[in-house]
Amino acid sequence: MNASILLAMSGGLGLFLFGMKLMSEGIEKAAGAKLRGILEFFTTNRFTGMLVGVVFTAIIQSSSACTVMVVSFVNSGLMNLYQAAGVILGANIGTTVTSQLVSFNLSEIAPVFLLGGVVAVMFVKNNTVTKIGEIVLGFGVLFMGLSAMSGAMAGLKEDPGIVQLFASLTNPVFAILLGTIVTAIIQSSSVTVSIVLLMANQGLLELPICMFIILGCNIGACASATLASLVGKKDAKRAAMIHLLFNVFGTVIFYFVFLVAMEPFLDLMNMISGGNPGRCVANAHTITKVLQVILLFPFVGFLVKMTYLVVPGDDKKVGYRDSFQLKYIGDKVVFNPATAVVEVIKEIERMADLASENLNRAMNALITLDEEDIQEVYAVEKNINFLNHAITNYLVKINQTTLPIEDLKSIGALFHVVNDIERIGDHAENVADCACRRKENGTVFSKSAQKEMGEMLDMVNKIVQYSVEMFTRSNESHVKDIMELEDAIDGKERELQQLHIDRLTRNECTPEAGMLFSDIVSGLERVSDHATNIAFSILHSDSDDSGEEVVRVR
Repeated sequence: MNASILLAMSGGLGLFLFGMKLMSEGIEKAAGAKLRGILEFFTTNRFTGMLVGVVFTAIIQSSSACTVMVVSFVNSGLMNLYQAAGVILGANIGTTVTSQLVSFNLSEIAPVFLLGGVVAVMFVKNNTVTKIGEIVLGFGVLFMGLSAMSGAMAGLKEDPGIVQLFASLTNPVFAILLGTIVTAIIQSSSVTVSIVLLMANQGLLELPICMFIILGCNIGACASATLASLVGKKDAKRAAMIHLLFNVFGTVIFYFVFLVAMEPFLDLMNMISGGNPGRCVANAHTITKVLQVILLFPFVGFLVKMTYLVVPGDDKKVGYRDSFQLKYIGDKVVFNPATAVVEVIKEIERMADLASENLNRAMNALITLDEEDIQEVYAVEKNINFLNHAITNYLVKINQTTLPIEDLKSIGALFHVVNDIERIGDHAENVADCACRRKENGTVFSKSAQKEMGEMLDMVNKIVQYSVEMFTRSNESHVKDIMELEDAIDGKERELQQLHIDRLTRNECTPEAGMLFSDIVSGLERVSDHATNIAFSILHSDSDDSGEEVVRVR
């Protein structure tokens, strides 16, 4: 093999890999949030999950990206292993779409896609159009790379040594190992199968050995999800193991099928492929995957149970009250740009629950003067401050990655929401300070004052609940309720301040009690303001891009 052929093949492979990456990332950035929503919504059972896995992977052109996202969902508790299994099986079918596209040899029109993508990326300022341009550009680069590799391989046929080397590749087990190792290194079965397809087209590889190589490619494709799961929780490891076990069992089954019935299988493939070797490889890849899913789908439950034998034990449970620990983001979480914002929102919801519970604990301590409750308020506030810093740092980190466009728009709002929740925690701490002062000075609240603060706290609890639901679940049905509650709480604060003045005038309470009462009522009204900010944060984030000012409570 001379140097020019080797350079041409290397350059073609480089273009192909870059094109695949550009196209896959472009699709994830342009439509990742919508695809993620579909993945979450339609995975309630294994069958619909499988169909979603097929479509999802066919769109983003990467089973690795799909399975890593699924592993990330399982790691965060957004999907269970049975749901994940369906999606993973579907992803194994969806990944064959790439080899089908390659087999049609679209290299002649690749320059058109290349030019269109470059124009969109370089000269169009619209962010969405730019992302679509990246997809088109990736498609063009991919097929330019294929064209370069195909041309180089044509030259390999002139080298008797190379031809003899490939002709000597007859051992099925070695072929499977070769496909596994090459795919694990490249981390894309689509790329390896495409190379095998091109070599079959050029007559460098015989079709029987191609069948065994693509079986190995299926196992090697599990490398990405397996590596990603190593830093995750045990269920994340089990999800990756489902992918690996499915492909190992599928490979074993078809290894024996090919040993027994290779000739009739290839006759069928040649018949439906019009005698084209490349189309034959692509069709064999698709059909074997479909048959593997059909054969193993009834045994999904068995595959899931097997993962508990391979990955035994349970993770230490992280409750929403656990101090100085992250549950959904951090070191023990599989990082995937497409799911990062979902995980942040789950962590923020956990932080909001802590702040809301702490406010109620502080208000209870204000009346009962329970020292244990007061100290608990201060301890939880430290945990809330920890979450504030940890989530903010994580948001800074993911803002520098290739997030989907819709998620990028919400990053600014998420910073504000974390700040608003932290301020609710501060108000709870202020209430605990008031409880300490009341305990030290022996200050007494009248029954009417206690009743009035309780009524206002109930209103504040309701607006916090509605606001967190609206933020975490995009539940806009509470918009009217929140606006009405906000107005009612503002009115309630004015009313209670006036009643407090009236009591002072009638000497029904002491000035010390009056000052504490006024501080508490004002603090509860500010909590309501922060809750309103949280509720409308995502809506505000859309208008931020257009320059509209968003007023927030500090």
